Amino acid sequence: MSTAKVTYLGGLRTESEHIKSGNKYITDAPTDNHGKGEAFSPTDTVATGLANCMLTMMGIKANDLQVDLEGSTATVTKTMASNPRRISKIEVVFNLPVVLEEKHKKLLEKTANTCPVHYSLHPDIEKVIIFNWG
Repeated sequence: MSTAKVTYLGGLRTESEHIKSGNKYITDAPTDNHGKGEAFSPTDTVATGLANCMLTMMGIKANDLQVDLEGSTATVTKTMASNPRRISKIEVVFNLPVVLEEKHKKLLEKTANTCPVHYSLHPDIEKVIIFNWG
């Protein structure tokens, strides 16, 4: 079964529909690449996908540890390179408003850094990951 259906809406905009749930989102080309920048760009979705995956994996492990990570956030900064145009760096800063033992922090950080998206990104993409606890 397909995961998603992507429709080109014109004007450098796409609409993505998650087949199973019917949820949708749009992307726009960024202003530095002929677009309006009125929504996430395709490369924004890749960069934020890393943070989404890392938080999800940490949430799964946190449930096993009976730790609540609700309210945790991640700020994502994407850096582009040219020739060819590509993502060169993704910075993710996590703010996790929970006080934990050091061993649980390390376990959750390791879990985050081994998420499927992290492993799926090209090794030339620099990944800067910062965890701010408590």
